[in-house]
Amino acid sequence: MNLKVLFITILFILFTPSWGQEFHFNFKKNITSKINKIPNAKLLQKTCQYYLNQNIDSTLLYTQKTLNLNPKEKEILNYTYFFRGLALKEKMLYEESKKFFLKINKNFYYYPKVKASLGEIALNKNELIKSINYLQSIEKTPNLSEYNIKLSSIKHNLGIAYLLLKDFSNAEKYLLENTSIQETEKDTINLISSYGDLANLYYEQYKDNQAIPYFEKAYNLAKKTNDFKLKATTSHNMAVVEENRKNYEKANQYRKEHAIWKDSVNDKNKVWEVAQLEKQFAIKEKQKEVSLLQAEKKVKIAERNGLLFSAIILLALLIVSFYFYMEKSKRNRIISKQKEKLDEINATKDKLFSIVSHDLRSSVSALKSSTNKIINHVNESKWEEATSDLKQNSAIANATYNLLDNLLHWALLQNQQTFFEITPIKIHFIVEQVSFNYLSLLKEKNIILENLIPKKACVVADQESLKIILRNLIDNAIKFSNENSFIRFYAEETEQYWRITLEDQGKGMSETIKNELLNDTIQVAKKTNQEIIGSGLGMQLCKSMIQKNHGKLEIESTLGIGTKMIISLPKQHNHG
Repeated sequence: MNLKVLFITILFILFTPSWGQEFHFNFKKNITSKINKIPNAKLLQKTCQYYLNQNIDSTLLYTQKTLNLNPKEKEILNYTYFFRGLALKEKMLYEESKKFFLKINKNFYYYPKVKASLGEIALNKNELIKSINYLQSIEKTPNLSEYNIKLSSIKHNLGIAYLLLKDFSNAEKYLLENTSIQETEKDTINLISSYGDLANLYYEQYKDNQAIPYFEKAYNLAKKTNDFKLKATTSHNMAVVEENRKNYEKANQYRKEHAIWKDSVNDKNKVWEVAQLEKQFAIKEKQKEVSLLQAEKKVKIAERNGLLFSAIILLALLIVSFYFYMEKSKRNRIISKQKEKLDEINATKDKLFSIVSHDLRSSVSALKSSTNKIINHVNESKWEEATSDLKQNSAIANATYNLLDNLLHWALLQNQQTFFEITPIKIHFIVEQVSFNYLSLLKEKNIILENLIPKKACVVADQESLKIILRNLIDNAIKFSNENSFIRFYAEETEQYWRITLEDQGKGMSETIKNELLNDTIQVAKKTNQEIIGSGLGMQLCKSMIQKNHGKLEIESTLGIGTKMIISLPKQHNHG
């Protein structure tokens, strides 16, 4: 049994830094409120915002600025050590991180988070007994979400520590508890890793019959996600499982699948896949044309031979000829429709190349130019100009990332590789989650975003695609809104739908542009503002995903006044 390959593969997932995880809403709200009440703590307030925006380098910079001022207030010091320790941990500078965590007073409000972090550091350094002591001391702490701690993470890390200690009984207990929590929370990504942990636990004990079903669960769940790394890892594990079973044919299939998902990590392959699909489609069309020509040849032979037969045979040939004529007409109609579809795909491909070559080149060129300016400013100690250029770089990078993200999701939609899970969703809270990521952009333009959607409003839709729709709409609203204005979400209930409206006080749009956006086509919309990265692909993506969620899109807009984007999604009906 090749235990080493399986075990290392799973642990690679477990110890990947998790700076990108979303903060719990209560944690964000509470820590911001507490820090805002501390007097003379402007630097600390900025540090907090950088931390909540997951800007690790700025967090380290501002904590160092605070420490250079030698603050005497214990509360400011505790928070500064806290943020610096967390940032250093994400940089995987564990010894430095631990040094600052140990300086924090035990009466500090967020000390449970400190213990959780020390437990993770000890686990990463293979100090397993220390890790267990830290984690068990907070295991039963109530309301862990207030400290941005997941109970499932505590259970998971305890399970891993015991697994590395070969204490299989305790490892099994904690890993099963962790898996149960994640199954209840529908935490798909972490659940895949948890299934892998349980599988390795049983493999370590040579309990193959218990281990293999968990590898299969991890594999089947990974297939439903858009995470290519997880798909590659789980298919690789299944290949090893089948090799150990001596089922080399099936193992080879999993190896091939692993190679496909590994290649898919690179987004640029998506354009190549579109070209490959077109090539296959063209080959099929040629094959159909050959078949049609062969059928026509048979008709001519039958007509020539028919002259030699009697009137009855001639009648039979006429019937056969009529049949082939009808078949030919039917095939021509099919070929005509397929040609139209192929033309649309070709046009889409051309537009994609246009986006990649123009928008990405423009944004990379802008980044290159701005970076040179930053280097000059730094060399000349012009820190304010350098900071301004860094903000510009961040805006360009964010816009470029949004474009690439939309391209990826749009390509997945076109290739029918997107998994949709329609479930009841409280739309108010989804808007809160998505809009939080735009606080800094809203602040730059002094725009107020109001969420007036009733908390009771519940729609049935796919959560991930709904987030993509909302991100694109909010992003566009901010781009085209005037400074010192507002963006407002509100909703109206009808018999079958919740009509969710995003209203802004922006530039608005003409009737022609509005009709083009609403037009039912796969063509990418024409770009009307050359200063903005993107080519309307986001709106096309929104339209496709709204349709996939059985919803409708409406637009109300007046030039110079503003725009209303209205999404109608099926509402959840309460029965009985």
